[in-house]
Amino acid sequence: MAAAAGLVAAAAAALGALLMAPGLTQPHGEGPPEESGPGPRGGAVAERRPAGRMDQALLLVRNELPAQGLRLAARSGACHQCLYQLLAFVPPSNGSLRAPGTAAVMVDTQHPLTLRLNGSVGDQELCKIQYHFGEFGNYSLVVKTISTSTKTVSCDLVINEGPINSYLPILFAFLVYTGILAILIVGRLFMKIDPVRNWVYKKLNPREMDRLINSELGSPNTTDSVSSDPTPRLWSTASRQRLRSLDTFRGLSLIIMVFVNYGGGKYWFFKHESWNGLTVADLVFPWFVFIMGTSISLSLSSMLRWGSSKRKVLGKILWRSFLLILLGIIVVNPNYCLGPLSWDSLRIPGVLQRLGFTYLVVAALELLFTRAGAESGTLEMPCPALQDILPYWPQWIFILVLEAIWLCLTFLLPVPGCPRGYLGPGGIGDFGNYPNCTGGAAGYIDRLLLGEKHIYQHPSSSVIYQTTMPYDPEGILGTINTIFMAFLGLQAGKIILFYKDQHKQIMSRFFIWSIVMGIISAILTKCSKEEGFIPINKNLWSLSYVTTMSCFAFILLLLIYYLVDVKRLWSGAPFFYPGMNSILVYVGHEVFENYFPFKWKMQDSQSHAEHLTQNLTATTLWVIISYLLYRRRIFWKI
Repeated sequence: MAAAAGLVAAAAAALGALLMAPGLTQPHGEGPPEESGPGPRGGAVAERRPAGRMDQALLLVRNELPAQGLRLAARSGACHQCLYQLLAFVPPSNGSLRAPGTAAVMVDTQHPLTLRLNGSVGDQELCKIQYHFGEFGNYSLVVKTISTSTKTVSCDLVINEGPINSYLPILFAFLVYTGILAILIVGRLFMKIDPVRNWVYKKLNPREMDRLINSELGSPNTTDSVSSDPTPRLWSTASRQRLRSLDTFRGLSLIIMVFVNYGGGKYWFFKHESWNGLTVADLVFPWFVFIMGTSISLSLSSMLRWGSSKRKVLGKILWRSFLLILLGIIVVNPNYCLGPLSWDSLRIPGVLQRLGFTYLVVAALELLFTRAGAESGTLEMPCPALQDILPYWPQWIFILVLEAIWLCLTFLLPVPGCPRGYLGPGGIGDFGNYPNCTGGAAGYIDRLLLGEKHIYQHPSSSVIYQTTMPYDPEGILGTINTIFMAFLGLQAGKIILFYKDQHKQIMSRFFIWSIVMGIISAILTKCSKEEGFIPINKNLWSLSYVTTMSCFAFILLLLIYYLVDVKRLWSGAPFFYPGMNSILVYVGHEVFENYFPFKWKMQDSQSHAEHLTQNLTATTLWVIISYLLYRRRIFWKI
């Protein structure tokens, strides 16, 4: 593993060179399109125009109708029940086919679009087209009359210049990292061969090797063996006291979080969903909360077992919660873009703030209602199958009360100007009927108690749904369901404690919990993105979002636990290392986000390849940093 960091660093440079190779990037001009003569295909204009911005295509509308102009409007396929947005007015033809009315617009390529053309006379709908445009493609939409007697109008979409494949950089990045993995696996297999291993160790530490060869017995004692081994014993008895699967799970969540926070190559599926639904970016925060709950169960049990008083443990819980909240407000605060002393617009909610408060509630709940002898199985249980649940019935009552509060506030709280129980994004959603109702009760509570200037100003709904109201995805009401998510993780920790070393029991219970959460999600959502009782929504941290994410979390933890701690087929690397230093990596990646070598000036800011190279390089650097810190036994614990 000593050469792994250097190998990954070299691979990052190779990745950059590979992704920036000709064919994966494209020069992009700016400025208005320039008109030229008619093109060769059906009279469509097929000239090369400057390409637009990333995730856009050029559409030239050609109006050959002599009597009326056209109004071109569009609606994104990702925008549920949205109003059409006017893109352009196309003037009428002057009667000559050589001089049709034209208009050029840039259209979105991230999601399918529905284009609607209405005539300027009577605002009659002439045609409607559904199409998924390709990035940097050049298209023409030709509108003409087929029959003058019936006044039938045709709308033909012509591809003048084919789009580029914007997903090729992801494929190349995957191949590069797969190659790194293959090299590491082959290297590890070679290191199991005695002559190879001895040669490598001699090159790395020749003096120590010579001393061992020239010793009286010709072989080192136990102390010498440990000190001369440049690699840590991954599976020693001491290391086995800590479940590597938990740190691996935490590290996996954290590394994906770092990657998407850095931009995720500017791909839409590496960004948060605009409102209902899920993307890759929506998975990681609840997983991090889940594994935090699991760690709470194990750490509190350990502290109490070693004789710490509940008063002392409570003091540690309060102090850690305070530090997390303080770090979130003072250090990691996106509203600081207005200046470091902009306290009048300081964002109060945040990721670390929510983690800190959630940790306080769940850890205090566990400390308050923990029962001596429950984990050891000395308590008599009426139902042994529920021995990890029944002793903690007060905790479940508390969580159910919290969920009842969330349901009542969400669906019964009157919100001025909004329908009761509104869960929509506002803006142009719901046909524009509730433009200022973003988030319903959740948004209203934050604006009422915290003030509009002290919450997140640019929610993910502002792009597609064109919302203008500030909304915070880490607001007050959603914290209730975050507590529920951590509590489910706490339950996973109790399973590990109650069924210690009973791997089949642990994995079967993980699987059962995953099935139960999945069934609840299916009922709440009606297996639909938009039409369920409570849709999956990360912005709201809806109940169905928590049950769905916990379903995935139990399955993922089961797989990692099986591979890492049961079969020992995987050491957890490289995710294990950032998982051991999660707070440092998270705070560090936020603080140094805009500094070299995590960010640099791009040659082409409208290239997915360049963004992906930069974001993967920055993420890889944090893995290397965490690995080096692990080697030096440096851990930042709060």
